[in-house]
Amino acid sequence: MTISLQYTNITVSDVDEALAFYRDALGLDVKQDVSAGDYRWVTLGSDAQPGLGIVLSEPHAGRSQADGDVIQELLAKGVLPMLVFASDDVDATFETVKAAGAEVVQEPTDQGWGPRDCAFRDPSGNHIRISQAS
Repeated sequence: MTISLQYTNITVSDVDEALAFYRDALGLDVKQDVSAGDYRWVTLGSDAQPGLGIVLSEPHAGRSQADGDVIQELLAKGVLPMLVFASDDVDATFETVKAAGAEVVQEPTDQGWGPRDCAFRDPSGNHIRISQAS
C-alpha cells in the first residue's frame, strides 16, 4: 500500500493577497480556482514537485459561521500551524521571497539540529519556514 499527502489547506484572510505570496514569491502554479457563492478555493502546486499541493481558502469557506469565526480569530493571532517548505537553495529562495515584500521572521540560519532554514509570515500572518538539508 502506498499513501501520500494530496494537499493541505492554508487558511488565509484574502485569497488574492495570498496568491501574490504563494504563486508569485514562492513560485507555485495555480492548478484550480473554484468559486462557490462568496468563497473560493485555489489549489496550487508545482510540476517539479508532483506531491506538493496546497489549497488557499478563507476562514468561513465551507464552514459554519461559528467555526469560521473561531478560525478567523486564530488566524488573526497567528497561531495556526506552520508550514515548512523545502528548497535546494534556501539563501536564494530567501532573497526571492524577501524581495517580494514578505515579512521576514528569521533570515537563513544553520540550525543545531541539521537544516539551514529561514522563516516568513504570509500576508495573513501564517508562519512559513523554508528549509534546506545540510
